[in-house]
Amino acid sequence: MSNSPIPKRIKEARVAKKIPQRQLGLRVGFELTVASSRMNQYEKGKRVPDFGTLEKIAEELGVPVAYFFCSSDKMAELVKLFVDMPESEQEKLLAAIRQKTDVKD
Repeated sequence: MSNSPIPKRIKEARVAKKIPQRQLGLRVGFELTVASSRMNQYEKGKRVPDFGTLEKIAEELGVPVAYFFCSSDKMAELVKLFVDMPESEQEKLLAAIRQKTDVKD
């Protein structure tokens, strides 16, 4: 089993949306006969979804693709919160972070 955050993040997002593995697998485009097992394999880290599949999973679960790659829970939460903000608020937040860390554009 790898140290990839992807399995954990898929499961967290799916459980938060209260979507069964089979239903998510079907929504992503898997056939009925493999939908549940494929999602289970992703969540257990036995298989790794390709990027296109990960994009479909993200869309169905309402999270950005970047969320799946966050190794810490804090970063995952920040990514979800950030993308849900209006763009003008994102710009303000980025400016504030840059100022605090003394990073220029």
